[in-house]
Amino acid sequence: MSDLTIVSSSPHAHSGTSVQRIMLDVIVAMLPALAAAIYFFGWDAVRLVSACVLACVAAEAVARKWMGRDLGVYDLSAVITGMLLAFNLPPSLPTWMAVVGSVFAIVIAKQLFGGIGYNPFNPALAGRVMLLISFPVFMTSWSQWVIPAPIGIDAVTTATPLGLVKTAVLSGGALPFTFNSSTALQLFLGNQNGCIGEVSAAALLLGGLYLLWRRCISWHIPGAYLGTVAIFSGILWLLNPEQNLSPLFHVLAGGLMLGALFMATDMVTSPVTKRGMLVFGAGCGVLTMLIRKWGGYPEGVSFAIILMNAITPLINRATRPRVFGGVKSGKKTS
Repeated sequence: MSDLTIVSSSPHAHSGTSVQRIMLDVIVAMLPALAAAIYFFGWDAVRLVSACVLACVAAEAVARKWMGRDLGVYDLSAVITGMLLAFNLPPSLPTWMAVVGSVFAIVIAKQLFGGIGYNPFNPALAGRVMLLISFPVFMTSWSQWVIPAPIGIDAVTTATPLGLVKTAVLSGGALPFTFNSSTALQLFLGNQNGCIGEVSAAALLLGGLYLLWRRCISWHIPGAYLGTVAIFSGILWLLNPEQNLSPLFHVLAGGLMLGALFMATDMVTSPVTKRGMLVFGAGCGVLTMLIRKWGGYPEGVSFAIILMNAITPLINRATRPRVFGGVKSGKKTS
């Protein structure tokens, strides 16, 4: 009977899971994309993933030791940061730059704010944005495609599909290729150039479905994100098909699938309410399309998620549910 009188702060019930278990599920979900990265980019994918993971784990251990905290690497969050950062890097990026980005992601974007659960921005995205601003040439240079061109195609370009479209639109020329079912299939399977972990939509969807099944994420952010991009790009496509590609192209090209499923859904830096998640996802979609269409970069996923991370506390506050039994603001009870 004494157990029934214990008073403590919430939560009063445990879900049975743990941070380590959730992180392990995320690692498992990223394995298909990792396999696709190794298949398409070979040694460069292994090199970058290994360098980023080792650098992130080492940086977290050293930073926490220096700050007088527990080691903290056993929760596997540093491994996730390293893998996600590597997934957002071009295959030709020098190893030392990947290490610099990893240290920035862990020490500056995570540990200086207090560690896991306190960082306002996704650490992997913060590391990528830092590298993109500091080393723009290296971060936008793409190595020669390592997979032979598909049957019926003479050669595979070394630029990304989004980069080709951006260059054509800015120069006032026609779209560089025709987007049809064959092109869509190539993008879906991963036959495109880009960052090592973003090329295969099929592999990313497989991992995303696993996360949904394990209830590590909900459908709200990915659904709102992908849906908003599809609607926004669909309107542009209907208004001017000569200068805009179809919604399916924008969903399959670039880092949208990676961002929507694995980075925008970060528990720490995204809203906690269902309505807030929908607002967050829609905001990411609008910003992504604004940058892709009118911004200085062909891709806008990283910047969009980082910007929405900044207003996550405001979204949580605006979408906070009314306390049961309370009254609406401005009304008085008699």
